[in-house]
Amino acid sequence: MTEPRFNPEETTRPDMQRPNIELIQAAGKLPSATLHEAAGKIGALPAAIQPVAPDFKICGPAVTVHSPGGDNLWLHRAIYLAKPGDVLVVSVSDVYEHGYWGEIMSTAAKVRGLAGLVINGCVRDRRLLSLIGFPVFARGLCIRGTGKDFGARGWINAPTRFGEVTVNAGDLIVGDEDGVVCIPREDVSRAIAASEAREAAEADQLKRLKAGESTLSIFGWQ
Repeated sequence: MTEPRFNPEETTRPDMQRPNIELIQAAGKLPSATLHEAAGKIGALPAAIQPVAPDFKICGPAVTVHSPGGDNLWLHRAIYLAKPGDVLVVSVSDVYEHGYWGEIMSTAAKVRGLAGLVINGCVRDRRLLSLIGFPVFARGLCIRGTGKDFGARGWINAPTRFGEVTVNAGDLIVGDEDGVVCIPREDVSRAIAASEAREAAEADQLKRLKAGESTLSIFGWQ
């Protein structure tokens, strides 16, 4: 007997608002830690999510994916729903120990022009992912395969929880060697302005430190 299929259109929102391209480009020049601090210490995704290759960087609006555990069919669907420049931000229902993503999917996503993947789960093919150059941030590596359950319910572009952070479709995602931050779409302009001011202040602080001042005197902690 044929298993019933779930219609993905029931839980997929195809359209979303994105930050404007000028803001995305400005954010891409800023460290993830600076954006997190300057935005009010918000948006830090779980520290276990790290770049698969040390030079990977990521910046773009989130396409959120909530996938059934041990299954990556919804990730394949999201690749073809997302627009160039988007970042797939994927929850795997806390079932981390599978290789949800690898060489084939990175190649497909790169051809589509996507900006990267952030997944609260594991991937595989680390050497090949590095060679392909499509930025992947993941919890770790795992060779265990996934399934394709056409009857399973998932969600695309629904609010999705990552640790203490809820990521909404269109939020700005920035990742580098220090980790990944999510800035709510409506706060992006303010966060960038505050980050640029923070970067300028830190440049002045470094200059003063090199001239012999102490951190205690610079920050008034004496």
